Amino acid sequence: MESSQNDASATEPLRATCPAKNRTSQPRPAWIDTNCSPASNNIQAATMSTISEVTSVPEWEQVLASVPPTALVVVSFHAPWAAPCAQMATVLSTLASEYPVVEPLATKWVSINAEDLSDISEAYDVTAVPFLVLLRNGKVLETVSGSSAVKVRTAIETHAQRSGPEAPEEVTANGMDVDSTPVEEQDPEKKKEELFKRLGDLVKAASVMLFMKGTPSSPQCGFSRQMVGLLRENSVKYGFFNILADDEVRQGLKEYADWPTYPQLWIDGELVGGLDIVKDEMSNNEEFFKPYSVGTGETAA
Repeated sequence: MESSQNDASATEPLRATCPAKNRTSQPRPAWIDTNCSPASNNIQAATMSTISEVTSVPEWEQVLASVPPTALVVVSFHAPWAAPCAQMATVLSTLASEYPVVEPLATKWVSINAEDLSDISEAYDVTAVPFLVLLRNGKVLETVSGSSAVKVRTAIETHAQRSGPEAPEEVTANGMDVDSTPVEEQDPEKKKEELFKRLGDLVKAASVMLFMKGTPSSPQCGFSRQMVGLLRENSVKYGFFNILADDEVRQGLKEYADWPTYPQLWIDGELVGGLDIVKDEMSNNEEFFKPYSVGTGETAA
C-alpha cells in the first residue's frame, strides 16, 4: 500500500517509508502581529490552520461536503506505529501553521488513520504510510508517498497558490493530473538502482513484513490467506504490502529477493521465505514468532 509511498487490523500495519532529513526553507506568509504597538490591541491575529483527525467515514464525507470547491484539502494518511508518520505529522503541523484560516476557506488539513479507515485508504490507493493526498473539489491533484518533507512542502505550496475564489479548474483524468509534458525515458540501470533502494527500505518498514496478494482482510490467494492466519494465530504485529497494487514492486522484489513466488515473509529486513518455509521454521522452533508477538517483543505497540 508507495508503499506508498492498502486495510488492516490494529496488529496489521501498513508499511512505512524512510524519512527525509532536510527540507527547503520557505518564507512564511505574513499575518497581523498584535504586539507591534499598543495601538494594535483591538486587532486580532489571524487564526492559523491546524490538522484535524478524521475518525469515521461519515466525518470524512462531511469534510468533503463542507469545504468550498476551490479549497485545497490536504489529507495525511498515517499509521500510529510508524515513526516516519510521527515525523511527517510534525512537518505538516508546521506547514499548516503557515496558512491562515480565511473566508472562504482556502485550505483544509486532515489526518486519517489508514488502518482504521481502510475503506478511505483503498479509495485513494494508499499502499504505504505516510501518504499525502491533495484534493480540490473532490478530485485528486497530486499524491506524495513517503516522508520527504521537501516533496510534501513543494506539492502543497504549488497547489495552495491556486486555492481561493480564483482557483482554476483542474484538468484531470481518472482523478489524476493530465501532464502534456513528454516523459523522458529513465536510464534502466538508474531505474533499477532506485527500485532496489526502495525495496531495501520497504522490506525493513516493519520488523515483520508480509508481501502478499491482496490485503489481510481480503487475501487474493490461498497461500496469502494461510500466511495471514499464521501471523494472527501468533499475535504477530506486522506490516504488509499488497503486491497486486504495484507491479513494479511485484516484479522487482522477485529479483531483489531471488525468490520467485508470493507470499514472502521478511523479518528484520531478511527474507524468511514462503508459506512452507515459515511452517518449517515454526515446527522447528515453537517460539519462532515470540519476539514479534504483541505484548512480548520489541515490535509491540
